[in-house]
Amino acid sequence: MAKKRKGANSEKLSEVIVKGMQEKKASDIVIMDLRKVKNAVADFFIVCSGNSDRQLDAIADSIDAEVFKALKENPWHVEGKNNKEWMLLDYTDVVAHVFRKDRREFYALERLWGDADITEIDGD
Repeated sequence: MAKKRKGANSEKLSEVIVKGMQEKKASDIVIMDLRKVKNAVADFFIVCSGNSDRQLDAIADSIDAEVFKALKENPWHVEGKNNKEWMLLDYTDVVAHVFRKDRREFYALERLWGDADITEIDGD
């Protein structure tokens, strides 16, 4: 079982993940703070959108690189690299979700986890 990190560290990890998303011009970046949500699977979900398969790959690779550079961590689990609709990088306490724009609306994570404190990150 993966080791849980303390809150301040999951906040730092969240910041680094957002930076990785921003490096590749991800859009509609949202941080969902799940720490007060009963039975939440992580401290934070960070969600963003991309326009193409190539951009989704670039965003996921950038998140991976930024997190390793800053914190020397690799994701515990990665999903969706092949289907290019919804890529997930699971760092245990923080999970990055990289959606193709149309699929994000379909899955509607923000509505599904409506009890979360949601912070929208302004684009450049």
